[in-house]
Amino acid sequence: MLSLPKWLPITMIIAALVGFADAAYLTVEHYTGGTPVCTIIQGCDIVTTSPFATIGPIPVALLGTLYYLALIIGIVAYFDSRDIRWLERVAVLPILGFAFTLYLVYLMAFVLDAWCIYCLGSATSSTLLFVLALVVFAHIRRMRHEW
Repeated sequence: MLSLPKWLPITMIIAALVGFADAAYLTVEHYTGGTPVCTIIQGCDIVTTSPFATIGPIPVALLGTLYYLALIIGIVAYFDSRDIRWLERVAVLPILGFAFTLYLVYLMAFVLDAWCIYCLGSATSSTLLFVLALVVFAHIRRMRHEW
């Protein structure tokens, strides 16, 4: 049976939980009509109320919440079963998430000229998950090659 270093899925689930909490907060703010409190940098209100904050009727924050939830479920399934295929499947999501993150950061920097600390927090979680997914794929490839 193939196995990964213990720190890898643990770090992944921590990053996914942080991202989930961040995106869930933004989702709640969206549906309650609130504006996230920005203390470190200004611009959360501009970013979260811009036309780019939704895709049709769906808030981008809700998509982020569902993205992180899918990762959490997949990682928990790995912990439960110790079947590496769960991590192999779930590690595809951060590739898509990172591509979308790059687009959203581009929008904040060059279109809106405004920054949202919560959005940057999610972008950080997403980027870390992308790097960890690459590590997962590298470990799996190496283990299969040695096997």
